[in-house]
Amino acid sequence: MHELGITRSVVAICTEHAKGATVKRVTLEIGQLSAVLPEAVRFCFDICAKGTPLEGATLDIIEVPGGALCRDCGATVALAALYGRCGCGSANLKLVAGEELKVKEMEVA
Repeated sequence: MHELGITRSVVAICTEHAKGATVKRVTLEIGQLSAVLPEAVRFCFDICAKGTPLEGATLDIIEVPGGALCRDCGATVALAALYGRCGCGSANLKLVAGEELKVKEMEVA
């Protein structure tokens, strides 16, 4: 389960940026095409935060849908997987959303 390692990294990054302050809330953006399971990150968060400035913090996760730009016609295409086709029939797509994994916000006391 790579989500445990990812969650440890998120806690470490937030701890570093909190500079000793108590963290109340962390908001993550996780793309639906990132191969990271938001529920697994939620499960790991409290365990990884124990004994850190994030202990007791609320974790909010924003799931970012997949999206691409058709290189042939310029249309925006919603994607549920890393591959797909545009309405024009082209598979020449440039992924523009859905692979995110970032700390969007952190609220400290």
